[in-house]
Amino acid sequence: MTRLVAFLAAGAVIVAAGTAEAQTPLERGTYLMRSIVACGNCHTPKGPDGDIADMELAGGFVIEDGPFKAVASNITPDKETGIGTWTDAEIITAIREGKRPDGTVIGPPMPIGFYRHMSDADAEAIVAYLRSVPPIRNEVPASEYDIPLPESYGPPVGEVSAPSPDDQVAYGEYLSNIGHCMECHTPMGEGGMPDFENRFGAGGFEFHGPWGTSISANVTPTGIGNYSDEELEAVIQTGVRPDGSKLLPPMPVSYYANITDADMDALVAYLRSLPQK
Repeated sequence: MTRLVAFLAAGAVIVAAGTAEAQTPLERGTYLMRSIVACGNCHTPKGPDGDIADMELAGGFVIEDGPFKAVASNITPDKETGIGTWTDAEIITAIREGKRPDGTVIGPPMPIGFYRHMSDADAEAIVAYLRSVPPIRNEVPASEYDIPLPESYGPPVGEVSAPSPDDQVAYGEYLSNIGHCMECHTPMGEGGMPDFENRFGAGGFEFHGPWGTSISANVTPTGIGNYSDEELEAVIQTGVRPDGSKLLPPMPVSYYANITDADMDALVAYLRSLPQK
Protein backbone atom coordinates (compact mmCIF):
# COMPACT_ATOMS: atom_id res chain seq x y z
CA MET A 1 0.00 0.00 0.00
CA THR A 2 2.85 2.37 0.82
CA ARG A 3 4.45 1.76 -2.59
CA LEU A 4 1.07 2.36 -4.30
CA VAL A 5 0.58 5.68 -2.48
CA ALA A 6 4.12 6.73 -3.37
CA PHE A 7 3.54 5.82 -7.02
CA LEU A 8 0.30 7.77 -7.22
CA ALA A 9 1.95 10.75 -5.54
CA ALA A 10 4.83 10.63 -8.01
CA GLY A 11 2.33 10.62 -10.86
CA ALA A 12 0.71 13.73 -9.45
CA VAL A 13 4.13 15.39 -9.24
CA ILE A 14 4.82 14.54 -12.90
CA VAL A 15 1.60 16.21 -14.04
CA ALA A 16 2.12 19.27 -11.85
CA ALA A 17 5.77 19.76 -12.71
CA GLY A 18 5.20 19.78 -16.43
CA THR A 19 3.45 23.12 -16.08
CA ALA A 20 4.64 26.63 -15.41
CA GLU A 21 3.37 26.20 -11.85
CA ALA A 22 6.11 23.73 -10.91
CA GLN A 23 6.85 24.53 -7.28
CA THR A 24 10.09 22.76 -6.44
CA PRO A 25 13.23 21.57 -8.23
CA LEU A 26 12.34 18.00 -7.24
CA GLU A 27 8.92 18.26 -8.88
CA ARG A 28 10.46 19.61 -12.07
CA GLY A 29 13.25 17.04 -11.93
CA THR A 30 10.77 14.21 -11.48
CA TYR A 31 8.82 15.37 -14.51
CA LEU A 32 11.93 15.73 -16.69
CA MET A 33 13.50 12.42 -15.67
CA ARG A 34 10.27 10.47 -16.12
CA SER A 35 9.37 12.09 -19.41
CA ILE A 36 11.40 13.96 -22.02
CA VAL A 37 14.93 13.62 -20.56
CA ALA A 38 14.45 9.91 -19.78
CA CYS A 39 17.91 9.23 -18.35
CA GLY A 40 16.66 5.86 -17.10
CA ASN A 41 16.27 4.69 -20.68
CA CYS A 42 20.05 4.15 -20.70
CA HIS A 43 21.08 4.30 -17.05
CA THR A 44 18.62 1.70 -15.72
CA PRO A 45 19.73 -1.89 -16.45
CA LYS A 46 17.45 -3.90 -18.70
CA GLY A 47 16.09 -7.43 -18.68
CA PRO A 48 14.01 -9.31 -21.26
CA ASP A 49 10.90 -7.41 -20.13
CA GLY A 50 12.45 -3.95 -19.89
CA ASP A 51 13.81 -2.07 -16.87
CA ILE A 52 14.90 -4.29 -13.98
CA ALA A 53 12.80 -3.60 -10.89
CA ASP A 54 14.45 -1.76 -7.98
CA MET A 55 17.52 -0.88 -10.08
CA GLU A 56 16.56 2.61 -11.26
CA LEU A 57 19.62 4.48 -12.61
CA ALA A 58 22.04 1.82 -11.29
CA GLY A 59 23.84 1.55 -14.62
CA GLY A 60 25.20 -1.43 -16.50
CA PHE A 61 23.17 -1.16 -19.71
CA VAL A 62 25.55 -1.79 -22.65
CA ILE A 63 25.37 0.01 -25.98
CA GLU A 64 27.70 -1.33 -28.68
CA ASP A 65 28.09 0.58 -31.91
CA GLY A 66 31.11 -0.13 -34.07
CA PRO A 67 33.89 1.99 -32.56
CA PHE A 68 32.69 1.80 -28.97
CA LYS A 69 31.19 -0.34 -26.27
CA ALA A 70 29.55 2.08 -23.85
CA VAL A 71 28.41 0.94 -20.41
CA ALA A 72 25.94 3.27 -18.72
CA SER A 73 27.19 4.59 -15.38
CA ASN A 74 25.59 4.10 -12.00
CA ILE A 75 24.11 7.53 -11.29
CA THR A 76 22.41 6.70 -7.99
CA PRO A 77 23.69 8.36 -4.79
CA ASP A 78 25.74 5.27 -3.83
CA LYS A 79 29.06 6.60 -2.53
CA GLU A 80 31.22 3.73 -3.74
CA THR A 81 29.81 2.80 -7.15
CA GLY A 82 27.61 5.80 -7.98
CA ILE A 83 27.76 9.59 -7.69
CA GLY A 84 27.13 9.90 -3.96
CA THR A 85 30.40 11.74 -3.33
CA TRP A 86 29.96 14.24 -6.18
CA THR A 87 28.88 17.80 -5.46
CA ASP A 88 25.88 19.30 -7.24
CA ALA A 89 28.22 21.39 -9.38
CA GLU A 90 30.25 18.31 -10.34
CA ILE A 91 27.10 16.45 -11.41
CA ILE A 92 25.98 19.39 -13.54
CA THR A 93 29.45 19.63 -15.12
CA ALA A 94 29.31 15.94 -15.98
CA ILE A 95 25.87 16.34 -17.58
CA ARG A 96 26.48 19.56 -19.51
CA GLU A 97 30.21 19.41 -20.20
CA GLY A 98 30.96 15.69 -20.19
CA LYS A 99 33.66 15.85 -17.54
CA ARG A 100 33.82 13.76 -14.38
CA PRO A 101 35.27 15.12 -11.13
CA ASP A 102 38.55 13.28 -11.85
CA GLY A 103 38.88 15.14 -15.16
CA THR A 104 38.13 12.20 -17.44
CA VAL A 105 35.85 12.77 -20.41
CA ILE A 106 32.52 11.02 -20.87
CA GLY A 107 32.21 9.48 -24.32
CA PRO A 108 29.26 8.74 -26.62
CA PRO A 109 26.41 8.04 -26.65
CA MET A 110 26.11 10.52 -23.75
CA PRO A 111 24.64 13.49 -25.68
CA ILE A 112 26.80 16.27 -24.24
CA GLY A 113 26.41 18.49 -27.29
CA PHE A 114 22.68 18.67 -26.61
CA TYR A 115 22.90 18.81 -22.82
CA ARG A 116 25.05 21.93 -23.09
CA HIS A 117 21.76 23.71 -23.88
CA MET A 118 20.12 22.55 -20.64
CA SER A 119 19.07 25.48 -18.46
CA ASP A 120 20.58 26.05 -15.05
CA ALA A 121 17.18 25.52 -13.43
CA ASP A 122 16.55 22.22 -15.21
CA ALA A 123 20.07 20.96 -14.48
CA GLU A 124 19.54 21.74 -10.81
CA ALA A 125 16.15 20.02 -10.94
CA ILE A 126 17.69 16.85 -12.36
CA VAL A 127 20.31 16.89 -9.59
CA ALA A 128 17.49 17.18 -7.05
CA TYR A 129 15.89 14.08 -8.55
CA LEU A 130 19.18 12.14 -8.61
CA ARG A 131 19.64 12.93 -4.93
CA SER A 132 16.17 11.56 -4.20
CA VAL A 133 16.54 8.06 -5.64
CA PRO A 134 17.75 5.19 -3.41
CA PRO A 135 21.50 4.54 -3.52
CA ILE A 136 22.22 1.20 -5.20
CA ARG A 137 25.56 -0.54 -5.00
CA ASN A 138 26.26 -1.70 -8.53
CA GLU A 139 29.79 -1.55 -9.89
CA VAL A 140 29.88 -1.42 -13.67
CA PRO A 141 32.88 -1.79 -16.00
CA ALA A 142 34.36 1.14 -17.85
CA SER A 143 33.29 1.92 -21.39
CA GLU A 144 35.63 1.01 -24.24
CA TYR A 145 36.39 3.32 -27.19
CA ASP A 146 38.32 2.68 -30.39
CA ILE A 147 37.95 6.36 -31.30
CA PRO A 148 39.73 9.26 -29.66
CA LEU A 149 37.59 11.22 -27.21
CA PRO A 150 37.82 15.02 -27.29
CA GLU A 151 39.71 16.85 -24.59
CA SER A 152 36.50 18.78 -24.05
CA TYR A 153 33.15 19.39 -25.72
CA GLY A 154 33.64 23.14 -25.67
CA PRO A 155 34.33 25.94 -23.21
CA PRO A 156 32.76 25.80 -19.75
CA VAL A 157 29.00 26.25 -19.88
CA GLY A 158 27.96 29.60 -18.45
CA GLU A 159 24.48 30.64 -17.39
CA VAL A 160 21.75 29.06 -19.49
CA SER A 161 18.05 29.91 -19.51
CA ALA A 162 15.27 28.00 -21.24
CA PRO A 163 13.24 29.81 -23.92
CA SER A 164 9.75 30.91 -22.97
CA PRO A 165 7.09 28.25 -23.58
CA ASP A 166 5.18 31.03 -25.34
CA ASP A 167 7.64 30.69 -28.23
CA GLN A 168 6.44 27.24 -29.18
CA VAL A 169 9.07 26.35 -31.79
CA ALA A 170 12.00 27.62 -29.71
CA TYR A 171 10.74 25.81 -26.63
CA GLY A 172 10.15 22.67 -28.68
CA GLU A 173 13.76 22.85 -29.86
CA TYR A 174 14.85 23.20 -26.24
CA LEU A 175 12.84 20.11 -25.27
CA SER A 176 14.30 18.20 -28.21
CA ASN A 177 17.80 19.18 -27.08
CA ILE A 178 17.41 18.09 -23.46
CA GLY A 179 15.60 15.00 -24.71
CA HIS A 180 18.48 14.45 -27.19
CA CYS A 181 15.99 13.33 -29.85
CA MET A 182 18.40 13.97 -32.71
CA GLU A 183 21.15 11.91 -31.11
CA CYS A 184 19.18 8.85 -32.19
CA HIS A 185 17.33 10.27 -35.19
CA THR A 186 20.46 11.36 -37.09
CA PRO A 187 22.48 8.74 -39.00
CA MET A 188 26.12 8.12 -38.28
CA GLY A 189 28.79 9.91 -40.26
CA GLU A 190 32.54 9.43 -40.37
CA GLY A 191 34.51 8.91 -37.19
CA GLY A 192 31.67 7.31 -35.27
CA MET A 193 29.78 10.57 -34.80
CA PRO A 194 26.25 11.49 -35.99
CA ASP A 195 26.14 13.52 -39.20
CA PHE A 196 24.40 16.56 -37.76
CA GLU A 197 25.72 18.88 -40.47
CA ASN A 198 24.14 17.16 -43.47
CA ARG A 199 21.48 14.73 -42.22
CA PHE A 200 20.11 16.22 -39.00
CA GLY A 201 16.94 14.32 -38.08
CA ALA A 202 17.01 12.18 -41.24
CA GLY A 203 16.90 8.88 -39.36
CA GLY A 204 18.76 5.73 -40.30
CA PHE A 205 20.68 5.17 -37.06
CA GLU A 206 20.73 1.42 -36.35
CA PHE A 207 20.23 -0.10 -32.91
CA HIS A 208 20.95 -3.75 -32.20
CA GLY A 209 19.49 -5.50 -29.17
CA PRO A 210 17.42 -8.44 -27.93
CA TRP A 211 14.55 -7.10 -30.06
CA GLY A 212 16.64 -7.43 -33.24
CA THR A 213 17.59 -4.34 -35.23
CA SER A 214 15.65 -1.09 -35.06
CA ILE A 215 16.31 1.86 -37.36
CA SER A 216 15.45 5.37 -36.26
CA ALA A 217 12.84 7.22 -38.32
CA ASN A 218 13.23 10.39 -40.33
CA VAL A 219 11.63 13.03 -38.08
CA THR A 220 12.00 15.96 -40.47
CA PRO A 221 8.93 16.99 -42.53
CA THR A 222 10.09 14.46 -45.15
CA GLY A 223 9.37 11.62 -42.77
CA ILE A 224 6.46 12.95 -40.73
CA GLY A 225 4.63 15.00 -43.34
CA ASN A 226 1.81 12.46 -43.72
CA TYR A 227 1.02 12.49 -40.00
CA SER A 228 -1.41 14.92 -38.44
CA ASP A 229 -0.22 16.57 -35.24
CA GLU A 230 -2.51 14.30 -33.24
CA GLU A 231 -1.22 11.18 -34.98
CA LEU A 232 2.40 12.18 -34.49
CA GLU A 233 1.88 12.89 -30.80
CA ALA A 234 0.13 9.54 -30.41
CA VAL A 235 3.02 7.70 -32.09
CA ILE A 236 5.56 9.35 -29.77
CA GLN A 237 3.56 8.73 -26.59
CA THR A 238 2.11 5.27 -27.30
CA GLY A 239 4.69 3.76 -29.63
CA VAL A 240 1.97 2.70 -32.07
CA ARG A 241 1.76 4.05 -35.63
CA PRO A 242 -1.58 4.76 -37.32
CA ASP A 243 -1.27 1.46 -39.24
CA GLY A 244 -0.99 -0.45 -35.95
CA SER A 245 2.72 -1.26 -36.20
CA LYS A 246 4.79 -0.63 -33.09
CA LEU A 247 7.99 1.29 -32.46
CA LEU A 248 10.91 -0.75 -31.17
CA PRO A 249 13.41 0.05 -28.41
CA PRO A 250 15.29 2.16 -27.62
CA MET A 251 12.41 4.62 -28.21
CA PRO A 252 11.49 5.42 -24.58
CA VAL A 253 7.72 5.29 -25.00
CA SER A 254 7.05 4.55 -21.32
CA TYR A 255 8.78 7.86 -20.48
CA TYR A 256 7.31 9.90 -23.32
CA ALA A 257 3.82 8.87 -22.26
CA ASN A 258 4.29 11.32 -19.37
CA ILE A 259 5.05 14.38 -21.52
CA THR A 260 2.41 17.06 -21.02
CA ASP A 261 0.12 18.15 -23.84
CA ALA A 262 1.71 21.60 -23.97
CA ASP A 263 5.21 20.17 -24.24
CA MET A 264 4.11 17.69 -26.90
CA ASP A 265 2.58 20.52 -28.93
CA ALA A 266 5.86 22.46 -28.71
CA LEU A 267 7.93 19.43 -29.68
CA VAL A 268 5.78 18.72 -32.74
CA ALA A 269 5.88 22.39 -33.76
CA TYR A 270 9.68 22.21 -33.68
CA LEU A 271 9.79 19.02 -35.76
CA ARG A 272 7.54 20.65 -38.34
CA SER A 273 10.02 23.55 -38.57
CA LEU A 274 13.04 21.41 -39.48
CA PRO A 275 14.48 21.48 -43.01
CA GLN A 276 13.49 18.47 -45.08
CA LYS A 277 16.16 15.76 -45.17
